[in-house]
Amino acid sequence: MRLAVTALTFCVAGLLALGMVMLYSSSMTQVGARYLVMQLVWCALGLVGCVMAASLDYRLLKKLALPFLLLAIVMLALVLEKHIGVVRGNARRWFSFGPVSFQPSEFAKLAVIIAIAWYGERFQRQMPTFKRGILIPGLVIALVLGLIFVEPDRGTTILLAAVSAGMLLIAGVRWKFFIPPILLAAAGLAFSLWHDPMRMKRIFSWLYLEEHKTGVGYQAYQAMLALGSGGWFGLGLGNGRQKLGFVPEHHTDFIFSIIGEELGVIATLLVVLAFVTIVLCGIFIAYKARDAFGLLLAAGLTLLIGLQAAINIGVVTSALPNKGLPLPFISYGGSNLLAMLGCVGLLLSVARQARALEKIPVAESIETGEAQPA
Repeated sequence: MRLAVTALTFCVAGLLALGMVMLYSSSMTQVGARYLVMQLVWCALGLVGCVMAASLDYRLLKKLALPFLLLAIVMLALVLEKHIGVVRGNARRWFSFGPVSFQPSEFAKLAVIIAIAWYGERFQRQMPTFKRGILIPGLVIALVLGLIFVEPDRGTTILLAAVSAGMLLIAGVRWKFFIPPILLAAAGLAFSLWHDPMRMKRIFSWLYLEEHKTGVGYQAYQAMLALGSGGWFGLGLGNGRQKLGFVPEHHTDFIFSIIGEELGVIATLLVVLAFVTIVLCGIFIAYKARDAFGLLLAAGLTLLIGLQAAINIGVVTSALPNKGLPLPFISYGGSNLLAMLGCVGLLLSVARQARALEKIPVAESIETGEAQPA
């Protein structure tokens, strides 16, 4: 367990450091150090939250699962109100408090994961049934996903749906009950995309990038140029050209392309390796958890971090259509950074409690004088 915690901590710290460096490099010609200063503030708050979450007993979240879920639903409903939520890029996703913005869907991710973990443990023996395993949790999850979907935020909807589905499977839902709702949801998503001209243009630009490289596919095409021009070792830190107005959102969703251009393929592969290591550590922590709640919680948090990273990297490398999801720990954005560091803190809490449980038999054997097996 100590090795997993150490590897997880070092990988997250390395990604945070890289994110700060690349954020300044990608934005210094436009806004100077403004984005870096704001991200440092959010990072400091996130680290405080991470330490607090790691030091607390994660089992206390069982009592807060339903309040958190209700709060998330209320916040998602309020952000859709015309005079409350802030519109950016034809989407109403943010609360604005002066210079500070907050995205409630980031809190909703954590709230849903905690709620499913609590539900999965509470009704563990009944999860193989259709009512307890699919119907009841499915209706609640669908409500949250629906509120996020109409913002609109298709990327977060797909991400949270995948995380929720994975957690339900781990909790014991049977495949024969699981597959029909998934197919129905996929059909509904396809129908929605078919009647959404902007998303359809993104999908066609992804399928035929060369034909749309000056239009809808401009961002993805320029990102590919950035990755290709970096070669093995990059053009050098600060020497990238695609950040000079060629790659839109180069400090947020497409910062991975700037890493590839300035630091090269080696650096991008190290970033991928860091995320793979985080996922493996999360899986190990979940496996060693002391109870079903800890197992489901750690599994959900690991799925969230791993899938979001995979989707972002897939979008930047044109393996996936544009989804608009930030790269965890690296992209600019306070709400997401807070959520991701909160995930890490909770994973460390699960690991800490598992280590405490491992020490109990040893302590008892010392008190009773019993010998431990070699």
